[in-house]
Amino acid sequence: MVAERPSGRIVGAQILAAAAGEVIQTAAIAISRRITVGDLADQSFPYLTMAEGLKLCAQTFTKDLRRLSCCAG
Repeated sequence: MVAERPSGRIVGAQILAAAAGEVIQTAAIAISRRITVGDLADQSFPYLTMAEGLKLCAQTFTKDLRRLSCCAG
């Protein structure tokens, strides 16, 4: 994920995974709607889905990576 400074607006994303086609659509919507990493990090995502990975990625922009886990949130 790529975000602008200092606004945090998401401007790009790359995904390499088996279900990348499903996940990239969520990233594309975030980019087209000018969503920030903070907005995305605060969203509710179904647990144990590939799209939840975007939320976790967005959280890494403002949280200590050592404190994040698979259940971060």
